[in-house]
Amino acid sequence: MTDPSTATSTATKATELLRLHRDPTLLTVVNVWDVISARVVAQVEGTTALATASHSIAASYGYDDGENIPLDLMLEAVQRIVAATDLPVTADLEGGYGDAAETVRRAIGLGVVGANIEDQLKPLPEAARQVEAIMKAAEQEGVDFVLNARTDAFHLRRDRDKADNLAEAVQRGKAYLDAGAPVVFVPAILDETDVRTLVDALGPQRLTLIGIPGVPPLATLEALGVARVSYGPMSQNVALTALQELVEDVHRGGGVPSTMRILN
Repeated sequence: MTDPSTATSTATKATELLRLHRDPTLLTVVNVWDVISARVVAQVEGTTALATASHSIAASYGYDDGENIPLDLMLEAVQRIVAATDLPVTADLEGGYGDAAETVRRAIGLGVVGANIEDQLKPLPEAARQVEAIMKAAEQEGVDFVLNARTDAFHLRRDRDKADNLAEAVQRGKAYLDAGAPVVFVPAILDETDVRTLVDALGPQRLTLIGIPGVPPLATLEALGVARVSYGPMSQNVALTALQELVEDVHRGGGVPSTMRILN
């Protein structure tokens, strides 16, 4: 069980994170990967929650994405982020490292109040049981855990017809909601019609998306009833692009841009 000294704070943050997803105002979370990125994002006015990016955390330690980073090291990084902010933190825990419910239980013990868990296109009954087990574990820990149940219908079947992927995302999303997940994550390049189809099937404030080029503007997504938009490894890519551009400018004889902010 969660340490009693932190249970109330964790439970309060979980309830707030759930409220932010249920609010008609679109929740945006720019993903972080370490303490300094968490502090920088948290300091920006309007930031109400933080989300970690598994790809970015793994990369910062020299591992490829896909549960190659040891779970203990991933959770250590997440714990440091939780300790660096008073905001609710939701963690990307990939596919759950073989035992998604136990991994989520451990994360809750660190103060994590939400998580992305991939279905990795497991057979639907198995994937739905995994969602049910996660939510049962969270209930036992006494938190309104925001499981962002991810379906890889698009991610792992990019060569398949888009309409088939959309139909499978709807089927899986409904099953995960029925199993207790509060929201469903469909990472893909979706147009406005696709998003409307998903929201109509799953309900308003039940769908979360990734903010990548090709996805409709945030105002449109909010109007359609999307609950949340996150940015995965895009935020780290933006930061690393700025670093690389600095190096390129230095090599050309330039230097630090006048727009630089002192943030640490």
